[in-house]
Formats: sequence, structure tokens, C-alpha cells
Amino acid sequence: MTTQFKQFQEEAIVSIQFMPMEPFNRTQLRLASWYALVMGAILGLCGLVSYQVTIRAYSDSMERELETVAKTLYAGIELHLKQPGRLEPFVEKLLPDVCLTDAPCLVEINPNHSHSFWKNHHIPSKVHQNDYYIRFLDSSNKLVAVSGLRVDLPTTMSSPNWQTVVDSQGKRFHQIAFPLHTLDNKLWGYLQVGRSLKDLDSRLAALKLVLLVGLPITVILIGVSSWWLAGKAVRPIYRSYLQMQQFTADVAHELRTPLTAILATLDSALRLSNVTEPEVRDTLKTIERQVNRFFELIKDLLLLSRLEQHTLDSNPQSLCLNDLMSDLIEEFSALAASVNLKLVSELRSPEPLYIFADEDQICRLFSNLIINAIQYTAPGGCITLKLSKEDRHAVFEVQDTGIGISLDAQTYIFDRFYRVQSDRSRQTGGTGLGLSIARAIAEGHGGSIRVQSEVGKGSTFTIRLPVEKTLQNKNY
Repeated sequence: MTTQFKQFQEEAIVSIQFMPMEPFNRTQLRLASWYALVMGAILGLCGLVSYQVTIRAYSDSMERELETVAKTLYAGIELHLKQPGRLEPFVEKLLPDVCLTDAPCLVEINPNHSHSFWKNHHIPSKVHQNDYYIRFLDSSNKLVAVSGLRVDLPTTMSSPNWQTVVDSQGKRFHQIAFPLHTLDNKLWGYLQVGRSLKDLDSRLAALKLVLLVGLPITVILIGVSSWWLAGKAVRPIYRSYLQMQQFTADVAHELRTPLTAILATLDSALRLSNVTEPEVRDTLKTIERQVNRFFELIKDLLLLSRLEQHTLDSNPQSLCLNDLMSDLIEEFSALAASVNLKLVSELRSPEPLYIFADEDQICRLFSNLIINAIQYTAPGGCITLKLSKEDRHAVFEVQDTGIGISLDAQTYIFDRFYRVQSDRSRQTGGTGLGLSIARAIAEGHGGSIRVQSEVGKGSTFTIRLPVEKTLQNKNY
């Protein structure tokens, strides 16, 4: 039965210590993918909105300009029209570059020549010639005359006033049309004022290029950065996962020893055919010791868990460290003397030092350090408790002349179940949680704990705790 239990424990520890990274990589990939997808959708929507806003803003500005020009022309020309389909000389004065379809266009426009109509409407004649056009159509939609840009556009009229038309070369134009009437209210034809959309199309083409090229590049950059950010977000979770797995493995390892001892004791007792009363008592005492070790381990685990989660019931009050150190000297002097150790104290503060803390927890903190110093100091050594004040902190030191701690081990000394000398720790009955509990208590009270040690010369554990505020106000 003992062999089977050991095999089971070994398999459990191996399975617990197997900590794959693949689930976290998949989580990181999913986070990065979702982030890139969402940001890509947002950027795509913003690009589409920007595209539509650009079109709308440019179109509105252009339509207001064309409408103003067309209405002005309409109001000025219609008053001089006498015969349907025939332009009056006034139109040729108003628009010097007008060209009739049934007559050759011999007029050359001087770029420096100022056209009164375009000048009054803040449209230079050069711009007018290059981008704008004015066309006159008779009642049968036949082109009568054109001014400005010469374009080959369809003359079919549609019901809306606004039209976007395309010439034979595929260029787009936007125009507005108004019906013209003679003085006797007969339909003369139609007036069309329009302009080229090449500026808008070039801007839209550039914007499309930016969106089509820039958006994928941006999404790729977002994906890479989100992968990096997701990795930073997942890394603490992975470390916590490793710590949890390591803690589980350590607990399984710690439980294996007492369980193995209990099962071995029971197995030996069951193999005996005749068991005497003293043998039964020895067996029960062995089981009792292992069960007590179980209880100590469970109690320390519960205490450490509550300390780290800040769920432990506490009763903070004003606590004098000078009195507490005197009580500790009195309590542990006999234990130190029993192993031929000297326990002394040094008070380096002229006035009593008070902290606001839970007395039981602080006693547990100091006691753990003193017990460790006694366990790891050879007979004939000395353990010194020092109390001083630095800035606004009380400093409590436990200095011993023991075996010391290597520099590598000092990094892990406050981890759960870590032992510098595993065999010796087990012989003393320690659970390997004393220093972890000490650190949790110190940090829970706003303090800190650190160690300085040299192998073969001893160790010094230093605890810094904030002095009570009322005392600070009094002293400063």
C-alpha cells in the first residue's frame, strides 16, 4: 500500500509540474486577433465616414457655387430672350467666349482679360475656362451655344435639376439646369452650368489609396502591437498560474511525507500477528505526530491565504515595540538556553516606539524569525534582537551567528515551502511557510522585510514598520 501511495504521489507531482504554455499562447493570439479586428472595423468605419464626408462637403460647396452662378445667369439672361432657341447679343457681351454651334468659334480668350461676370462671382477666367462650362439648349435639347470648358456631354435633360454626367473620355461633370423663357413666357430652352469633378475625383482617388494601403498596414501594426500588449497582459496570469501549479506541487510534496509515514506505520502494525499494548501506543503516537503536522500545515496555509487576501480578522491597536521585545526575550530565553544559545536585546531608540497593528500578527511575525534563528544557529552562538528608528519607521532586526544563507537562496527565502536545508527543516518540524507568513504580515501592515546573510557567518532579518501617526505628529 505504501509503494502504491508513493507511486501515486510521484505521478501527481509530475502531472502538476507540467505547465504548458500553449493555452496562454492561444489566449494571447485570440486577444490580439479580436483587438486587431475591432480596431480594424473601427478604422474602416472611420475611413468610410471620412470618405463620405469628403464627398458631401465638396459636393455641397460646389453645388452652392454652381447654383449661385446659374441663378445669376438665369436672372440676367432670361430678361433679354425674345425668340426661342436664339441668343441675344447681350449674352455675347456677358460671356465673351460663348461659342454658337451653328457658327465657327473664332474668339480667342486672353487669360489676362477680365470677364465682368466671372470677376463679380470671384471665379477667374482661367479657372472658368479650365473647369467650368455654361451651355444653352433649345426646347428640343439641342445644343445652341457653350461658354467656358468645351466638353462632349449628352444633351438629354432629366427631371432633377442636378445631374452628374460623364463625357466620352470617362471624365465626370456635375451640373445644374434651369428652364429659360422668352419675354412672352414661351419656353426658350435650358441653361446648364456645370464644372469638372477632376479635383474631387483626384482627392477621392488619393483618399482611396490611403485607405486601401494605409488601413491594412495600420491593422497589421495594431495586430503586432496588440500581440505584444496581450503578451504583457497574459504574462502576469501565466506567472500566477505557474505559482499556483508550483504551490500545488509543493503541497503535494509536503503531504507526501506524513502520509507515507502514517501508511508505513499502519502497514507495519497490520503485518504483526500479535500486537502488544506498548506497540499499539507507539503506533498511535507516531500517527498522532503526523496528524499534528497535517494540522500545522493546514493552519499555516489558511493563515497565509487569509493574510494575502486580506480576509483575516484583525484587531489593530497601538502597540509598544519596546514592551513586545521584552516579552519576546522573556518567552524565548529558555528555548535558546536549552540549545546553548544566548539571546540578547539592543534598544537604539531613546523613546518608546509605537505602531498601529494587530498584536497577535506582529508577535507571530517576530516569533517566526526568532524560532528560525534558534533552529539554524549552532550551540554556543548568539541571537541579538535590535530595535531602532529610521525616518518614520520602526526597525526590528533579528541577527544570528548561524549557518547563513547563500546569495542565490536569498532570492527565494520568502517563497512558500522553500528551505535552505530541507533535511534539517523537516527534522525540526517546520512547514516551510514561516518566512512567507512573516512577509505577508509585514506587507499587510505597510512594512517590509529583507535579509542580509553570509554563509557561515550568520543572517540578519530586518523588518521596517511605519510608526504610529500620532507619534509622528508629536515628534515632527
